[in-house]
Formats: sequence, C-alpha cells, structure tokens
Amino acid sequence: MRIVLGTRGSDLARAQTCLVERALRAAHPDLEVAIVLITTSGDEKGGRLVEVLDQKAGRKGMFTAEIERALLDHRIDVAVHSAKDLPSETMAELAVCAALPRAAVEDVLVSKTSGRLAALPSGATIATGSVRRQHQLRAVRADLNLVDLRGNVPTRLRKLVENPWDGIVLARAGLERLGYDCAGNEIQFHEQTLRIELLADDRFIPAGGQGIVALEIRSDDAHTRQLLTAINDPDALQCLRAEREFLRLLQGDCGTPVGVQARREADEMILQAQVFADGECEPMTRCCRALFAASAPEALAAVLFQQMYGKEA
Repeated sequence: MRIVLGTRGSDLARAQTCLVERALRAAHPDLEVAIVLITTSGDEKGGRLVEVLDQKAGRKGMFTAEIERALLDHRIDVAVHSAKDLPSETMAELAVCAALPRAAVEDVLVSKTSGRLAALPSGATIATGSVRRQHQLRAVRADLNLVDLRGNVPTRLRKLVENPWDGIVLARAGLERLGYDCAGNEIQFHEQTLRIELLADDRFIPAGGQGIVALEIRSDDAHTRQLLTAINDPDALQCLRAEREFLRLLQGDCGTPVGVQARREADEMILQAQVFADGECEPMTRCCRALFAASAPEALAAVLFQQMYGKEA
C-alpha cells in the first residue's frame, strides 16, 4: 500500500508532515508513505500568484489552494494543513476527516529585552500580520505601535532580530514543533537570546484551528479515510469542527478579528469566541458548553452564534 502526502515547503509544514508520516508508519507498518512539497501562492515571492480555488477564502486560500488542487488532480492522497490556514468553507469534493492531537494553543510574545507585554515601554513596536492579534494587543495596550509581519517562523524571528522592533507575536505550537522550548522564559535564535511570554488565552483567544494539524482528503476516497482513522484524534477533530463552523456562520476567516477555541473538560465541550466589531476596542466575548458526546460540534457553534448575535444560524 502507498499513500502520498502533500504539504507546503516551509520548515513548519515539513515538520508537521513528518509527524503525520511517523504516525502512519506506526499505525500501518507495511504502508509506503511519500511526501510531495507544493509551492502555494502564499509562499511565492514576487512571482505570479496562483489562482485561488475558493475566491471567498481570501488570504487563507493562498496557503491551501494549490495543495487542494493537487488533491483534486489525484497527485496526492492527503493534504496536510495547519488547520488555522484552512478557509472555513470546504468544497464538497474535499473533506477534513482527521486531525493529529492538538498542540498548545496559546500565542506567545517574543521580545528582545523584556519577556512581559506589560513591561514594554510606552509606544513599543510589536510586529504581527494577524488582524486578530492586532486587535487583541490594542485592547490590552492601546499605546503600542503595531506593524505588519509576514513570512514563515524562522523568517519572522530573523526580522525581529534585524529590525528595531520590541517584539513579535507567534503561535506557541509553531515554535515548539520547530524545536523551540516555550515553557521557559527564553529561546535562542542565531546566537541571540529572545524572551518569551505566554499570552493569556482568555484575552488572546487563539485563531480557530490553532495548534491542530488537519488532514484533508477527497470526499469519495474511502480507502484513505480508513487509513487515517488509525491516527485521528477524535477530540481534536471535534473541537476543530466546532471552531470552523462558528467561523463559517460568522463568515469570518483571516480578515476578521475573531478568536474561537473549543476544548474538552471532563465530559463537556466548551466553546468560547471573541469578536471585535468595527471601531470597537473591547471585544464581544461569549462562551457556551454541552456534553461532549451528546451534541454535534456544529450544533454547539450555532448556539454560540445565536447567543452572540441573537439570531438563528
């Protein structure tokens, strides 16, 4: 048997795909696993951008469209994604059918001098390309000077070192999957010590899907679906379904300042969302819960949406 995984070529994407490969080999010792690296329009620099399959996907589609095209063309069997890069709308021909166990969900402040957001000087410059993070930072520190930041994790760390910035905000999961230990107060990058602060996830609610590696297949590929069942983490997939459904109802992807996180506590699923309205500094935050096994994740997302906006999904 043979299975072909498709992924972006960034260090993080390859590290995550190696996790999938190892899990598959452990679950299916006789399975041959191949990996195909695919350049997406979000990875290209200065060249022609590829056409995005789902025009509603916005910038998120730039990181997934080419991989999904390879999947539809049968060049690969499984698309390996950082779940937070996936647009909330999925084409009928494709299905997110499995997820690896979720990593840490927090955002982290990486700074040159102080490891604490509260300790940064007035007017400090923080770089982030995330609209959600920009709004969350302003809600906590309205005095901050926020600048845009793009690129993969090593590129962002390098830009912090090279620019007169005080800090950047990254996902803890991405740093740790690349070998950086965020449990301490500092990391080493190019012989420079950088300070680390884990940002409280009640004020910095993460992006939907943050920390999850999602596995996407062709909807009619029953054989691959069965192979992936052995490595799927049901709790992570259920939480991802709830978060993606809330984003779909909100019609919000990377251009919308929204954080949403589902988590399991004992026998309950807790779903929390934080949405910044235009011109508002303080977000609207709501939380709801249901028995984990008794209700569909999509139904819980609909309840939360109704609580926040007073209308049926």
